[in-house]
Amino acid sequence: MRIGCPKEIKNNENRVGLTPAGTKALVASGHQVYLQKTAGEGSEFLDSEYTQAGAHLLATADEVFDQAEMIIKVKEPQASEIKKLKQGQVLFTYLHLAPDLEQTQGLLKSKVTAIAYETIMDRDHRLPLLTPMSEVAGRMSVQVGAQYLQKTMGGRGMLLGGVPGVPPAHVLVLGGGVVGINAIKIAVGMGARVTVLDRSLPQLRYLDDIFGSSIETLWSSQAHIEETLPSADLVIGAVLVPGASAPKLITRAMLKCMKKGSVIVDVAVDQGGCVETTHATTHADPVYMVEDVLHYSVANMPGAVPRTSTIALTNATLPYALKLANAGWKKALTDDPGFLLGLNTHEGHLTCEPVAQEQKLTYTAPTSFLRS
Repeated sequence: MRIGCPKEIKNNENRVGLTPAGTKALVASGHQVYLQKTAGEGSEFLDSEYTQAGAHLLATADEVFDQAEMIIKVKEPQASEIKKLKQGQVLFTYLHLAPDLEQTQGLLKSKVTAIAYETIMDRDHRLPLLTPMSEVAGRMSVQVGAQYLQKTMGGRGMLLGGVPGVPPAHVLVLGGGVVGINAIKIAVGMGARVTVLDRSLPQLRYLDDIFGSSIETLWSSQAHIEETLPSADLVIGAVLVPGASAPKLITRAMLKCMKKGSVIVDVAVDQGGCVETTHATTHADPVYMVEDVLHYSVANMPGAVPRTSTIALTNATLPYALKLANAGWKKALTDDPGFLLGLNTHEGHLTCEPVAQEQKLTYTAPTSFLRS
């Protein structure tokens, strides 16, 4: 199979869809890899490393899209990239379609076969291709939050862990999944007071077993959120409903009870955010203030640490990319029901039910394309 990897063009997106090691594995399996020149430089991978791994370097994204039967990316295709996609081509990347009707319509019009990293499940009903970036974003969220709590950055002027005689900052984590667990690890490690809310009692028990008295666990309800927000200095939005938009757990009215200069880091922004006042920002302009609360909602947080992120992502995506390349998308998805859940669009049909429900579009079961 001819596999293309273009340079990412989203604002300050320095990751790349394939590492040289991933490229070498695909080439060793008999496939051709076409990489746009300098695509890996943001992650500190040189063109020479890719050529040594067997990749063909092309000067432009147009050439990559023209040559490739499958496109491997990191972030959702931008408007200019969607125009390059075509029927019969496989797109393998993060999509996060639920809050993005324009992208959905573009992919449907292109008739590309789009497989989203974030909706693929393994046998244990986990999200193996979302997990590595959730780990990165969860850990980053506390680092970023601690930075913006500084007065010079617009925050309250607090040190996350405090010092002897001065209490630490209170970190409120909404969601105890992968993002939440990784945020808790860093917040506890930095000495913060941590409260986590989740709707799963088994998950709260698990968190209690891991962290013990280092954290406080609460069942997630509007009442508990309203009770804890006034004391929170940093709020981490770590909510996920696979494939669907994130629920709005914090309304604009609720911000008025928060401390002036407190910080919200909404990691759920890719799925629309779990705060009513969230809108996507970029690394170039990451924050804004609403009701005296500083909001950080960068939609590609792991892009700020691209070396770590690219390696972690390729570690997870490569086995699936090899299945697609070796067997073709239809057999690869037929053989693995969890992989089939990644199919979001095919030949102008929307095949992800949560997205169809969110956007009130016609849903076509992906299994209907596996029979022929």
